[in-house]
Amino acid sequence: MQGGQTHIALLGDSIFDNAAYVGPGQEVAAALRHHRPGWRVAMLARDGAVLADMPAQVARLRALAEPPDRVIVSCGGNDILPLTGMLHSPCATILAGLEQLAAWRGDFRDDYRRMLDAVLAVGLPAAVCTVYDAVPGLTPGVRCAAAVFNDVIAVEARARDVPVLDLRAVCTEPGDYSARSPIEPSAAGGVKIAAAIARLVG
Repeated sequence: MQGGQTHIALLGDSIFDNAAYVGPGQEVAAALRHHRPGWRVAMLARDGAVLADMPAQVARLRALAEPPDRVIVSCGGNDILPLTGMLHSPCATILAGLEQLAAWRGDFRDDYRRMLDAVLAVGLPAAVCTVYDAVPGLTPGVRCAAAVFNDVIAVEARARDVPVLDLRAVCTEPGDYSARSPIEPSAAGGVKIAAAIARLVG
């Protein structure tokens, strides 16, 4: 914290880097600066990022002229997204389907562990976000499957004493999602996310 000014770094994907899906000045970083005037926000997140892309963001984090007071990470949704189509593949039994879901979960867990350990290796206080699940058009079955991956995020964060910001409890209304792309936060959703980050940090 420089001169009493809180410095936040946002890492991850379009949950934070949502400028392309809202009006000018309505992105999450701008909402956070508006919610906490005087806070500095380093936007390191990149639209479309997956867990494998995070080392590049961690490198940019290390390269900041002044280290932030807190790092907030929202990543993993784009890793889960391709699996939603695969959930429609036929299976011989319900158990066979669950075994496939368990295999995907295992791969996700390994990738998430590597990402989280890389972020924490920088030595800064960090928090992570779950993947929200109230996206318009998302079926109950897909939402149930998403919970399996969110469980990974919660467990891995808890094992490292990392706070979790549960976006499932933040973006709960259809209006929280962008009309330009329903999987991205709208301006209203961005305001909610910014407020949740401010509460977590504050």
